[in-house]
Amino acid sequence: MTHTFCGQYKLIMLLLICLSAVAHAQKKLNICIAGLSHKGVAEVINQYKNGRVNILGIAESDKDLQKKYQAQFHLADTLFYTDLQKMLTVKEPDVVMAYNEVSKHLDVVKTCAPLGILVMVEKPLTATLDQAQQMEMLVEKYHNRILTNYETTWYPSYQEVYNAINLDSIGGIKKIVVNAGQTEVKEGGNGNTTTSSLITALPGGSTALNDFGSYGADIMTWFMRGLKPVAITVLTHHTKQETTSGDANIILEYPGVTGLIKTSWNIPDHNLEILGQNGYLHAFNNQVVLLSKNGKQTTLQTEPIRAPLNDQLSYITAVLQNKISNDDRSSLRYNVIVMEILEAAKRSVKENKRIAL
Repeated sequence: MTHTFCGQYKLIMLLLICLSAVAHAQKKLNICIAGLSHKGVAEVINQYKNGRVNILGIAESDKDLQKKYQAQFHLADTLFYTDLQKMLTVKEPDVVMAYNEVSKHLDVVKTCAPLGILVMVEKPLTATLDQAQQMEMLVEKYHNRILTNYETTWYPSYQEVYNAINLDSIGGIKKIVVNAGQTEVKEGGNGNTTTSSLITALPGGSTALNDFGSYGADIMTWFMRGLKPVAITVLTHHTKQETTSGDANIILEYPGVTGLIKTSWNIPDHNLEILGQNGYLHAFNNQVVLLSKNGKQTTLQTEPIRAPLNDQLSYITAVLQNKISNDDRSSLRYNVIVMEILEAAKRSVKENKRIAL
């Protein structure tokens, strides 16, 4: 009898352990949303409607924005709050995802840091370097974490290029070129006709240079493994008098490597080029990679990125579970460097000269 009881007890305990593991693995991410002014919020709300995450609440003071998303996604009134701080007195999320104005990302961190809540903001990290440095101090004081989301972080093609570089497929890097921009904003969008429009705040508090340049600065920092450039120079050209200058060439000088970020209102998608000592890699979009080496061109087979590096929700979960180091494109350390690069770029535009870091 005793032997039978022990066997049944062990079986029951094993079953409970397995059920606990399954429940843990299936636990949905509980999120709160701060702001609705960035279009990227639609992706997360879709994931909520598909049952992948739980949205505990949405803080948005703009009633028109609230009504827009409420009607589009058939969201309950009870999800909405006008103030983030009040929402967090009654909700305990795993993460706050900030889709508010870039200039107000710091406000979200000021609210969440004392509560120890992880924050993910949409790129760029902040509107200014000073704001980024304030975030650093808050993290040091309260030991919470801040992540920055870029669309390009989850591109299989970019990861394929990075992997190929790590395998030394084209030798040491000599030049990195990132093309970044968008075609959704009309030329002349903010009414300026001079290069100052690059550094004039847009409605969200960021600038054209910050918005476009952050992609390239983040990717440069990733490929250079957190190394800061030696100097920054921005070159701008105007071919039409009415053009608002989202168009610029940001030159980054590294020891032995040149970086070039080309920003424009007229780039329909992002692409990445790497020139090595023995070849060339080109990620045309989020899927296609061309390898040129020894006079031959080959289209590489791009593999899907494995979780948790395949999308922002998987990534956040892995960070919360301490499964990844988070010293990468999404990390605060890398994105403070991004803001240092962009701050130097703004100075280069203002002073029309090369800026040493």
